[in-house]
Amino acid sequence: MTAPAWVAADGTPLRADTPATLTDGERRWPVVSGIAWLRAGRDDVRERAVAALDDGDPDGAAVALLADADDWWDEPPPPPERLRAALHARTLRDAVTLLGLGRVGVYFLHRWSDPSWLAALALTAAHPPAGRPVVDLACGAGHLLRHLASHGHRDLVGVDVVFAKLWLAHRFVLPPGAASLVCADLTAPWPLPAPGRPRHVACHDALYFLPDKERVVERARAAAGEGGAVLLGHCHNATHPAGRSGLPLDAPGWTALLPGSATYAEEELTAAAVEDRVALPATPAELMGTEAIGLADDDAAAPPDRTLLRPAPGAALRPNPLYGDPGGPRGRIWPHVRWAEEYGPRAERYLPERWTPLPVADAVRRRLLLDLPDRW
Repeated sequence: MTAPAWVAADGTPLRADTPATLTDGERRWPVVSGIAWLRAGRDDVRERAVAALDDGDPDGAAVALLADADDWWDEPPPPPERLRAALHARTLRDAVTLLGLGRVGVYFLHRWSDPSWLAALALTAAHPPAGRPVVDLACGAGHLLRHLASHGHRDLVGVDVVFAKLWLAHRFVLPPGAASLVCADLTAPWPLPAPGRPRHVACHDALYFLPDKERVVERARAAAGEGGAVLLGHCHNATHPAGRSGLPLDAPGWTALLPGSATYAEEELTAAAVEDRVALPATPAELMGTEAIGLADDDAAAPPDRTLLRPAPGAALRPNPLYGDPGGPRGRIWPHVRWAEEYGPRAERYLPERWTPLPVADAVRRRLLLDLPDRW
């Protein structure tokens, strides 16, 4: 697909001055692996990457960008030689290790099993794109974009502040050419051009990390345009013991960000995905007691699409790697202690303790069978 005409912070359209750089007439921005890197406030990174591209060293530019992390990350980047080795990784597993992504890498590898992914599917199925262009904010390694692409959705854009996550999406998760990816900070002006038609704008499992949420949601509404939709998924509830990481709000705080929206409790969204049904909106009491809140505001009131709860027809389903080698004992093993603490108590409601032969439809609902990328 053709990438959108990205814009600078002042709205100036960017143009290509070389095959691997964009410019606004004053500054230049790198484009590596087809990913435009337009992050604000990192001029040193930008200049090193552009210099490497000008020297004919795209791998050097990639290494400069792969070393850059978000402001929450608390570990040093791997040495440059290890990042160069990551460029030649053959699997998603090898790449997240070489990139030093730690707990975030575990999250990406097992995203297809965690309850917040099921909640994202349920919220999307209840308020689907319905043919509108999609913008996935804080898209990470592109799990949702891949799912939508496999269901035939086109005109997909992924935005994330961390280049390494977008590179994983491009290299291992997304089908070639399925989505346009741009590295940008949601707390700075966005590089998206004005909507030519209504968009479906989503932000799952990320908004609670961001300050000035009002501004982010305001930009999301503007990016969606009239007739568009805004979905905010897995918004941590500050009054729930499991929802206190990041910069969470309480239920009234979240609902005030998107007045008039449909609101959902995380537990209901997860249950709806497992039970293959459309999620029910939450009562005020359910919102107050939930771990995380989902919100959806769709001007077009698109009807639910239950097919988005499942892998696309014909997907090559594979046994869930949480059950180990098919020739082994096949007991369920959580991939990391942090994963177990955050997701284990709710995941064990649908992932049986031991591998259990089930009809395919039931095995898909229980996440025993997954639609993983070919090079997982």
